[in-house]
Amino acid sequence: MTPSPKISLLIWLRSWVYLVVFLLWTLGVGVCFLPTLITRRTALIGVRTWIGGIMVLGRVICGISCRVLGKEHVPTGACIIAAEHQSSFETYRLFKDLEHPIFILKRELTWIPIVGWYMTRAGFVPIDRGAGAGAMRKMLRATEAALKAGHQVIVFPEGTRVPYGEKRPYQPGIAALYNQCDVPMIPMALNTGYFWGKTRILKIPGEIVFRFLPVLPRGMNRDTLLSELRRQFDEAHSRPDSAEV
Repeated sequence: MTPSPKISLLIWLRSWVYLVVFLLWTLGVGVCFLPTLITRRTALIGVRTWIGGIMVLGRVICGISCRVLGKEHVPTGACIIAAEHQSSFETYRLFKDLEHPIFILKRELTWIPIVGWYMTRAGFVPIDRGAGAGAMRKMLRATEAALKAGHQVIVFPEGTRVPYGEKRPYQPGIAALYNQCDVPMIPMALNTGYFWGKTRILKIPGEIVFRFLPVLPRGMNRDTLLSELRRQFDEAHSRPDSAEV
């Protein structure tokens, strides 16, 4: 396990500086690239510009870098990435590491001024988690359409951000996608919550690690799938060069 970090005044100062610059950068890019919202293709120019700046800010101001392992497990075409979710960092960074990413996310995120407009235009799949079976059907239809177009769909099996070192039950949507969508499903382990945090301002210097894991085999039932997914994540976190740094 990673030891608890020593938080200095300098780390707090850098974290606050990052927050201020991040907000200014978000506002500036969001307003300047509003004309790109005409189409998804042009909107992605604004999104990738914004995310590229966030990566630079995180590295220069906060001292946070990112290493990606196991990229050979990700096919060039349509697939589903079943990723751990600990912070906002992975939702940014995966735009850099994947060619055609589409996120499945809670509907409320698309209500964020400016940022939500770009999420909607970029083709993200918003889900009303209180809508029950209706939300599941909508998610499946939208995911199948995205996969048919050759996109890589990112889903967070636990359904929400989970603090670093904690576990929560997987949501039924991951099993539905596995059974209904005939494309490779690749787990992805990470450790972003240690450095970036779920909602906290504090950013801890260090190296974030993403690890794409082997494709899940086809033909498993729901319980076997969830057990295998958990096993792969636990095994990844036990490796010295993996998501547990």
